This record gives sequence, C-alpha cells and structure tokens, in this order.
Amino acid sequence: MSQLPFDLPADLAARLRPAFDMEAKIARGLDALGPVAERDVVIVDGAGSPVTAAVRALGARIVEASAARPLRLPGPDGSVDAVVGLWSSFRGPDAGDEAEVDRVLRPGGRQLVVHDYGRDDVSRLAEADRPEYGAWSQRNGPFLQGGFRLRVLHCWWTFETVEDATDFLVAAFGERGSALAATLRRPRLSYNVAVYHRTRADGEPALGAGSPGAD
Repeated sequence: MSQLPFDLPADLAARLRPAFDMEAKIARGLDALGPVAERDVVIVDGAGSPVTAAVRALGARIVEASAARPLRLPGPDGSVDAVVGLWSSFRGPDAGDEAEVDRVLRPGGRQLVVHDYGRDDVSRLAEADRPEYGAWSQRNGPFLQGGFRLRVLHCWWTFETVEDATDFLVAAFGERGSALAATLRRPRLSYNVAVYHRTRADGEPALGAGSPGAD
C-alpha cells in the first residue's frame, strides 16, 4: 500500500503509476514543506513509489526504510534533513516513532507524512470510509492534536483518454470503478492529498513550514 494509496495487483499498479500525479505535485509539496531537494531524506515504506521517484528527481539523497515495528531508521543521530512517510507508515502520532524520527533528524529537520485527504473522486473508489477522509484532518484529530500541521495538495490521476481511465477503473475497482467512470467527462480523477508535517521537537521551524494547525 505504500507505493500507491490502494493495494493493487502488480499489473494494475503498473497501469496506475504513469497516471498517478503526473505533475509531481506531491513531491513539490514535500519540497515546499521540507525542503527535500538536494537534501538527505529517509523515506519510510516507499520502495517503488512514484512519489519516491519524483522526490529523487528533485536531487534528494534518499535512503529507504521499512515500517517495521518498533520503528528503526537507518543512519546515525542528526544525519538527515527530512523523514517522509507514505500512506502505510505513521498511521497517527506515536511517541516512540517520533522519538526515532527526531533521533535521525538534524536540528530544524522535518517529518512529512503523506495520507489521502478525501473529498475527491479517488475516495469514491474505497470500499469503506477511511479515517484519512475525515477524522484525521479535523482540528481535534490525532495529527493536529499531536502537534502536526496540515497542507492539502490538489492532485490528479491523469489518463490518456476517458476510455483508458474507464478500462483501468473497471479492472481495478469493479462496480465502484464503473460507477465513477460513468461520471467522467475528462480523462482524470481529482485526488486530494494531506501532508501532515512537523519540525524536530527541539529544532526551529524550517522555511515553508506554515502556520499552526491546517495550512
């Protein structure tokens, strides 16, 4: 699930990757909040993700880490500028996780957590409501209550044609995909992404960090 926001068979995941956030808005958003370009970055549970590839294209020096429990990140103390989690990692603030993240971050280093935000076309493909789509983004939700701030990125899944989008949606999501495909007038789906972000506990806020609460 960390490579993409849905757990798909390999053939369907391969079909989605070229359409997923073609404009690299997620990577650019991470850079605005980090920054990550030309920096030392740990990406947690993001092997093979198009987001990892887009961050690497910005010149980030990436080390990949698993989301094994308890969390153990590679590198000595104070060795990286940003720790990025994609979808399946950092499923809410955790004191142990944050201590480990802060261990590897340099002063002023940033933790950036990518989750779906909902209120879009893509959320209609989920089998059930997810906490990402509502509770997590509320001011009394776990991230904002736990000292994180929120930036919402308005992204797209963009296909070559409406027919290509329809073929993929039906193959990947069955009836839910077919119902969404029937509403398409353009070959793209709206996709909103939440980036929960915070500065290392004893560091000064980095440029682009935004204001407290939702940005």
